[in-house]
Amino acid sequence: MKALFTIEYKTVWGENLFLVSGGKRFPMIYSAPGIWSLSLKRADEKMLSDYYYIVVKDGIVIRREWDSHHRTPEKGEEDFRDAWIDCPSDANQFARRHTAHFFDKAFFRGAGTAIPVFSLRSANDFGIGEFYDLKQMVDWAVSTGQTVIQLLPINDTTNSKTWEDSYPYNPISSFALHPQYISLKAAGVRADAKYLELQKELNALPDVDYERVNALKHKYLRQLFKSSKGRKIISGPEYASFYNDNRDWLLSYAVFCALRDRNGSCDFSSWGEYSRYSNARVNDFYYANKEEVDYHCFVQYLLDAQLKDVCAYARSKAVAFKGDLPIGISRTSVEAWRYPKLFNMDSQCGAPPDAFASDGQNWGFPTYNWHAMSLDDYSWWRTRLGKMAEYFDAFRLDHILGFFRIWEIPVPNKSGLMGHFSPSLPYNEGEIYSRGLPTAGLFVEDPRKKCFWHPQINAKDSDTYKTLSENQKWQFDQLYEDFFYHRNNEYWKAGAMLKFPPLLGCTGMLACGEDLGMIPSCVPEVMSQLKILSLEVQRMPKRLGEHFADTTQYPYYSVCTTSTHDMTPLRAWWEEEDKDLISEYYHSVLAREGDVPSVCPSDVCAQIIDMHLKSPSMLAILPLQDWLAMDQTLRFPRADKERINLPSESRHYWRYRMHISLEDLNSAKEFNDRIKQMIADADR
Repeated sequence: MKALFTIEYKTVWGENLFLVSGGKRFPMIYSAPGIWSLSLKRADEKMLSDYYYIVVKDGIVIRREWDSHHRTPEKGEEDFRDAWIDCPSDANQFARRHTAHFFDKAFFRGAGTAIPVFSLRSANDFGIGEFYDLKQMVDWAVSTGQTVIQLLPINDTTNSKTWEDSYPYNPISSFALHPQYISLKAAGVRADAKYLELQKELNALPDVDYERVNALKHKYLRQLFKSSKGRKIISGPEYASFYNDNRDWLLSYAVFCALRDRNGSCDFSSWGEYSRYSNARVNDFYYANKEEVDYHCFVQYLLDAQLKDVCAYARSKAVAFKGDLPIGISRTSVEAWRYPKLFNMDSQCGAPPDAFASDGQNWGFPTYNWHAMSLDDYSWWRTRLGKMAEYFDAFRLDHILGFFRIWEIPVPNKSGLMGHFSPSLPYNEGEIYSRGLPTAGLFVEDPRKKCFWHPQINAKDSDTYKTLSENQKWQFDQLYEDFFYHRNNEYWKAGAMLKFPPLLGCTGMLACGEDLGMIPSCVPEVMSQLKILSLEVQRMPKRLGEHFADTTQYPYYSVCTTSTHDMTPLRAWWEEEDKDLISEYYHSVLAREGDVPSVCPSDVCAQIIDMHLKSPSMLAILPLQDWLAMDQTLRFPRADKERINLPSESRHYWRYRMHISLEDLNSAKEFNDRIKQMIADADR
């Protein structure tokens, strides 16, 4: 079959174009200004649908091009025009190299799955997903052509020892791993009849029973610690090596846990002589309570060994784990106890009103004292990221806006509406009074700079605003617009450019930012400059006036997804969202006709996923729930039971688990082959 290929591309001197198909290069001819062409006498169907162009200079491939190319049919041939993906010419030109080397491959585009560790389900579990389950997730990723598995934070959150500790973004340590993820049998616990009975009972539950699972795991781990097996482990060279390498954070964490258990609380202000940290007190406590402190070190050793085994397995299969870096720390954590000067303990961080919570959010975490952190070149951050890099090849910067400015709520206020951006440049009273405006009801006073004021985020809904004259309203609107979208931009940009370079440069992890919400213009500018991948969610468009983002216009340096852990998965969104909005999506975005189905069909889910896979985004990482939604037999019958988190609930129970096992998922060959083909068709 004859075929004529053409591409519109303006080269510079010394550049030549080649068409690549089936591993072969075909040189093209510069046939007209800006037009390169290639006529082949023989071309099969595979070649007609699977080809791309490369730019070569001095024998070296300098980039791969998709832009504006097409194939013109020759005589006797059907008309054909291929889809194209617009990628920047500097795609994958990172300033730093990554440990997962495929991230640095020119024009790399990969696919992956987002799933919390606690949500995994296998025959070997003990009522909750465990680190060793990730090996089966890696196997599934390989069989479906995926390269990334994205997790939620995995640090220890054991505070009250109740289900409220299930919140993974409230760690008591930024270094220690959560004991709930340990495989007891792999650690050496004997699986007697009672153990097997409990395991069967807990694994049969539809959701995680956080309190019972953790209580039982610690019971078995303490028995193991006291046994001859435990004594052998703790006296071995591997344990000694782990302890010495991690002693700086490990000992303070273990002492913290022992004091928490002794006092029945993580609130170190109630610990008497230990309420204020000192190295001398920690060492004295250790030697007086060595058995108890060693137990917590022992558990961390086992967790570290298991996770590193899993990470080595994933890297051997060319699969990258993407971790999650929480924006905050618990105010009753090891870090707050040990480094109080690094945090503003009189403040709480959260988020202004957005699509997740109309009243804003109050996470309760103390805010960072960035000035104090900068004095030693952000040593705490660099150490934290260095530990994270032992397990992960990529990471998600939770609420990346917090590195520019955080929504700060003074203690003891509870409402997120009472917050303000910090740092920022508040107005002095002269700037406000000169416009004929009152401060009461429209502004909140800066807690550290008296007589300086921030516009209240919901001021336009207040009774005070409604009583203003038209001129006063206009004056306030000008201040409001200036403050939130212009006044602080350069200030925030300068601060971010001080923080990010030392943090991003200290590891080989690929950085991805969660940049949703009220985004000042400096954020995408800095992220683009530093090549931090953005997060693109179709139902949370970043362009004003749009209801849905256009997936074909996503930036290359981005992670696109159908939904996040803070949102309803596809099917639940379809059923719970405003019907008019779903109708607009069905008819305008999906270009489908007729009545809108009340339940999202599997073929519609597949179409949505396909448009995400074919987007220009470097990574398309989708929740497991949405992958399964494509298959009528594998999807969970209750779409409303698949949500992981509800941000508007300050005390949400994080307990979602897969409804099928990883063993069953890996054996679903037809489904897995379908995903693999979709990913291949999308050139990922």
